[in-house]
Amino acid sequence: MKIASWNVNSLKVRLEQVLQWLEHHQPDVLGLQETKLTNDKFPADAFAELGYHVAFSGQPTYNGVALITKTALADPVTDIPDFDDEQRRVIAATCGPVRVINLYVVNGKEVGSDKYDYKLSWLEAVTRWIEEEIKRHPKLVVMGDFNIAPDDRDVYDPEAWHEKILCSTQERQALEKILALGLHDSFRLFDQPEAVYSWWDYRAAMFRRGLGLRIDLVLCSDALKPGCEASYIDKEPRKLERPSDHAPAVAEFAL
Repeated sequence: MKIASWNVNSLKVRLEQVLQWLEHHQPDVLGLQETKLTNDKFPADAFAELGYHVAFSGQPTYNGVALITKTALADPVTDIPDFDDEQRRVIAATCGPVRVINLYVVNGKEVGSDKYDYKLSWLEAVTRWIEEEIKRHPKLVVMGDFNIAPDDRDVYDPEAWHEKILCSTQERQALEKILALGLHDSFRLFDQPEAVYSWWDYRAAMFRRGLGLRIDLVLCSDALKPGCEASYIDKEPRKLERPSDHAPAVAEFAL
């Protein structure tokens, strides 16, 4: 079972790139973030033509998440329980034998800001939700744009990013609390080359210079860990004309 996460930074702009990627790679599940579309504008028919089912939760201009799956989705959820939030940042559903949670984690803007505090409280609420989900669904994947680089291996210049947004101690501790529920960063289950990233700022030719952060993750539960056969970042879409600033993060499982 191939499961992928991709922040597309506007599905309207990058629909053809996503459709071509689906046709070429044939994932069983693709989670999208930053679709930036209201639900009435979501191009469900385009995915149906490729044989995919969809579930989505959107809003104009910002945020928006979706699940694109080969099998019909069951029990979809589009809100964090007991957390009042208008922003469309989460979607979960059961896809065959696996429960999938797709997250677009709050960026936080700047350490110490109101948006940073919101990020930390949002992560606390998500952690409580995941804790309940993993009790009901031992075969669980939590994926998405986490807007957190797990450790210094995931940052092109750890000294420059030290205690900055995406790399601060409190953000990393929040991610560790999620992992402590019984989840594993699939990418780190394997020997990986150095300097592998999933996001590169559009500015200053950061992608061409290889200066990025790995903030797009596919986490798998204890029950799925033994069957994880591969985990990688597909940089090819980042080379396209008018690309997203993120590349897909992919994990493959034998179920």
